[in-house]
Amino acid sequence: MPVEEHGDPFEGRLGDALRRAGDAFETDGHAMVGGGAVRGRRLLLRRRAAMLGGVAGIALVGVGGALLLPGIGDGGGKQSVAAERSTEPGPRDDDGKVSGARLVRQLKDLLPAGKFSGESARGTGAEPGPYAQVVYDDGEGGAAVQIGLGQIDADSEHAKQLTDCPDKTFVEYDSCEESTLPDGSRLMLFQGYEYPDRREETKHWYAQLVTADGYDVSVMEWNAPAQKGSPVTREDPPLTTAQLKDIAMDSGWRRAIDAIPEDKAEQEDQGEKQESSTERPEAGSVDAPVVDGATIQKTLAGLLPDGVHGVDEGSQESDFAYVVLDDGKGRSLVQINVQPGMADVADSLFGADAETLPDGTKVATRQGPGEKGGEGVVMWTVDTLRTDGLRVVISAFNSGAQHTAATRETPALTLAQLKEIATSEKWKTLG
Repeated sequence: MPVEEHGDPFEGRLGDALRRAGDAFETDGHAMVGGGAVRGRRLLLRRRAAMLGGVAGIALVGVGGALLLPGIGDGGGKQSVAAERSTEPGPRDDDGKVSGARLVRQLKDLLPAGKFSGESARGTGAEPGPYAQVVYDDGEGGAAVQIGLGQIDADSEHAKQLTDCPDKTFVEYDSCEESTLPDGSRLMLFQGYEYPDRREETKHWYAQLVTADGYDVSVMEWNAPAQKGSPVTREDPPLTTAQLKDIAMDSGWRRAIDAIPEDKAEQEDQGEKQESSTERPEAGSVDAPVVDGATIQKTLAGLLPDGVHGVDEGSQESDFAYVVLDDGKGRSLVQINVQPGMADVADSLFGADAETLPDGTKVATRQGPGEKGGEGVVMWTVDTLRTDGLRVVISAFNSGAQHTAATRETPALTLAQLKEIATSEKWKTLG
């Protein structure tokens, strides 16, 4: 990629979502290919949430932990930017009440003195929503700086996850601060990396602001002219977190968000009404029921064999939990998804070589390398599906985190122990 070119800011925002939430939940590629689309529709309708990211957005857990990416800002209200590369040759003056060219000018006015290039933007009338980006050089090297705008339901789970620091079990970073401002706005200031396994030294810093009245502003920067594909030009991105905060707090962005056409707000309101329904649909429907993540975590802890103990633990809002074990031989991550309503995708998930237990439960096992770049990391997985559609997928690793090097030769739990946990009758009582 040429150094003057960089992608849509929400490629980064959704990429962060994957790293923030996603790295926790991606059990295996087989599961994603087999049933991700079906499960994704259910989750998208049920919890229209974007990072991981989030790091500046949130990813949803799909089948077997595979990740489904909703649109940014799907919390109700005016839609913010989706992860699509802009095809525009440059900022325009005619793509909304607040044009892309005007957004670029505003961003440049808020940056310290320097040189600018690589300008790109969408105005408030463009799909999928407004953003602006430039390559900014303060004399120490060119760096991508981006602003993304939208509006969400400030009380939604999506808004909460946008401004919550990620779990270090899954995302490596140097610093993250979250705070509630005097006016009720939530702010997160993050200093981390473009790649969780640090295979390149591209740093990613950003400020994520969600105000009490639903304005959603993300200011992101890198220590390279592009988010991906460009060599780093400097040790750190050019702006401090205090400067990122000041840019995010500028009132001009709120005026731009107010200029997003109302028809988008109406569309999102309809989606929010569907999402807020309290009816519990039957298994197999697109709104299949969920299982509380904290309950999954507690049940998992109760099923662990003697001789191992948890040194860390956590869960997602629903479907997912993890525990980091230590049996005296090194840390070992164990993660689990519990997903009702999966009977209709059995043929996609389990081949002819799957084992079928006397009660009809299908069982598949897999052993292979880890998927997040940790040196020497292996992943052992047991995937089960009961006749009533309850799917339980459990994976264990020979490291306390997928993105860090192996701490032991094999995971702390054997495949037999993983199978015993996954097929426990206790999971049937959680629906």
